[in-house]
Amino acid sequence: MSITGLTGKKVILRSLPVNRFMPNRAVLFANLGSPDSPDIPAVRRYLNQFLMDPYVIQLPWLLRRLIVGLFVLPFRPKYSAEAYESIWTDKGSPLISLSMELLDAVKRTTDIPLAMSMRYGNPSIESELLKLAKEPGIKEILFVPMYPHYAESTITTSVKEAERVVENHGLNVKLQVMHPFYNHPDYIKALVASAETHFADTSAYDHVIFSYHGLPELHITKADPTGSHCLKKENCCQTPSPAHSICYRHQVVETTRLFVEQAGLREDQYTLAFQSRLGRAKWLEPSTEDTLKKLAGSGVKKVLVLCPAFVTDCLETLEEIEIQGAEVFEEAGGESLTLVPCLNSHPDWVSVLTDWIKNYPSPAA
Repeated sequence: MSITGLTGKKVILRSLPVNRFMPNRAVLFANLGSPDSPDIPAVRRYLNQFLMDPYVIQLPWLLRRLIVGLFVLPFRPKYSAEAYESIWTDKGSPLISLSMELLDAVKRTTDIPLAMSMRYGNPSIESELLKLAKEPGIKEILFVPMYPHYAESTITTSVKEAERVVENHGLNVKLQVMHPFYNHPDYIKALVASAETHFADTSAYDHVIFSYHGLPELHITKADPTGSHCLKKENCCQTPSPAHSICYRHQVVETTRLFVEQAGLREDQYTLAFQSRLGRAKWLEPSTEDTLKKLAGSGVKKVLVLCPAFVTDCLETLEEIEIQGAEVFEEAGGESLTLVPCLNSHPDWVSVLTDWIKNYPSPAA
């Protein structure tokens, strides 16, 4: 399987023989990242690195620099720093601390050298990849982007960064890349298991929202290898197409469908929505904020919200949904919003990751 990025170059997702014994392999997990601290200078540095990524804001460098430098960095760091401050803990950034807890849990199940990295901020992909490459005998590194669904702004940019490090430092290692796992049975089972205590008490909610990180529609249509399917054909996500292997919207629809089937939810019990809009471009709809207002206006009093695009709780779940989302819902007439935690270091998820890294390629594309 290959992914074609904006440069026209292909990122090859290589498969390894199942159950091959690999004493010379290490594993590098990669998540999105976080500022080093919740203050304005640290948030500004983080946002600059994040938003200047051409896979995030898909515009020419000069135009991207003007937008970020003139319209984002002078204003947004203050607002974002306040948001980070509201969720910061004694251990620091929740995304970082929870990711490290997961890493520690997986380390207890295997002797394979492991590390956790972040695409933006610290610990960086570069620093952790260099450390693993120096481990005695390491000849290949399995790179695991911690995103269930494919997007250039998450998976491709992470893979490109890892490849850059290998090339620039002349590392004598083979880089293997794990496929997106949005529909893998083990991932779905772990996701359902992690939420089952919340679903057990049906009196605690009236409706369920599956809130996924949004994307500009242009990201979807530009990635479509057919050029004529995504967001152009009726029921495009349900109509088979080669585009589905790299279509974020199809993949979140599929994750939701599989979760709903296993959890036994009726069609009228849940809604799929998209959060985290930024800028004026047209993003995937419906928005989570509009969905919360609409549900409250229709008489729904209690909602459960799951965020399956994230495997680790972070700003987008803890602040945007649990704090801001609850305020929006209650102001519109709702009574309570309950955020279902992400997989984090749930035992089932630890078990799944351990099995995958020992027996790659389990999550086959």
